[in-house]
Amino acid sequence: METLTQQQLQELLARLEQVSDEIGKVIVGQQTVIKQLLVSILAGGHCLLEGVPGLAKTLMVSSLAKTLELDFQRVQFTPDLMPSDIIGTEILETDHDSGKRFFKFQQGPVFTQILLADEINRTPPKTQAALLEAMQEKAISYSAQRYELPKPFFVLATQNPVEQAGTYPLPEAQLDRFLMYVSVGYPSADDEVEILRRTTGSQHTELQKILSGDDIIVLQKLVRDVEISEPLLSYVSQLARNTRTNTDTPSVSDTVNQFVQWGAGPRAGQALVLCAKANALIDGRFAVTLDDIQAVAYPVLRHRILLNFQAEAQNVTADQVIGALLKDVKTPASPLS
Repeated sequence: METLTQQQLQELLARLEQVSDEIGKVIVGQQTVIKQLLVSILAGGHCLLEGVPGLAKTLMVSSLAKTLELDFQRVQFTPDLMPSDIIGTEILETDHDSGKRFFKFQQGPVFTQILLADEINRTPPKTQAALLEAMQEKAISYSAQRYELPKPFFVLATQNPVEQAGTYPLPEAQLDRFLMYVSVGYPSADDEVEILRRTTGSQHTELQKILSGDDIIVLQKLVRDVEISEPLLSYVSQLARNTRTNTDTPSVSDTVNQFVQWGAGPRAGQALVLCAKANALIDGRFAVTLDDIQAVAYPVLRHRILLNFQAEAQNVTADQVIGALLKDVKTPASPLS
């Protein structure tokens, strides 16, 4: 924050707020989802959006990409997609001067700044796994060579619910690579009327680029500088630890003890802190509050809790478990910032 003047900082935060307004020209409602996408980007992580077909998940991600001055690639995941279709492959070329033939690595669409992995759960696990190294290391290894990906780099993926036909549920290891797992719901009645009005006429909206790659990197550094108090850090630790049933200390929540097979690891606590900081910065604050943590708890934790058979039999969801957890874990004394 020392490198920015107060005026530059305010201008940057104003443009960050403008991103949501710009996307709102195309996407009706879904303000919470749009904010969670921005939180994920500012926290430097990847985001998975899940919802039934027709909820504008792909349009939301592509609209966000248009407001950011970043390279953008879209990959439509299908059952016949191969890993080389994502990361690239070697091709045989000929040197026109010497006549010698050699292999050259041809970069795939993953070499971009924003990768839209559309319907990621429609491709088999072998191809899904091709993204693991890119998401974790921000680099690709091929034939003993390491290739760095452009910075900043984000995977924004969409998927349909796993109970739909023709899908391959993402393995837990890959789910954990996503900083946030955002659930996209149906629009409200008023929003749906507005959607019908906008999409059945001749109106066409051009989105403006608001933030550059350098702006995103500066904002990511600002997120790291947002303050969080020791009591709130302890609260985050308690939230993560109380999702676990396979420890000597039982969870404070009976719901967790009854329905959870495996809880969240330490990465969940890191994600909670970073996302809470990003949420605070988007709201123009430089200190995390309890509300920031609770606002990001669902998308951060829902894919890091593995439910047991009893939960499946009783139709208990991860969100219900998280709700019980937030209710049962003791909150720090107020006020905190």
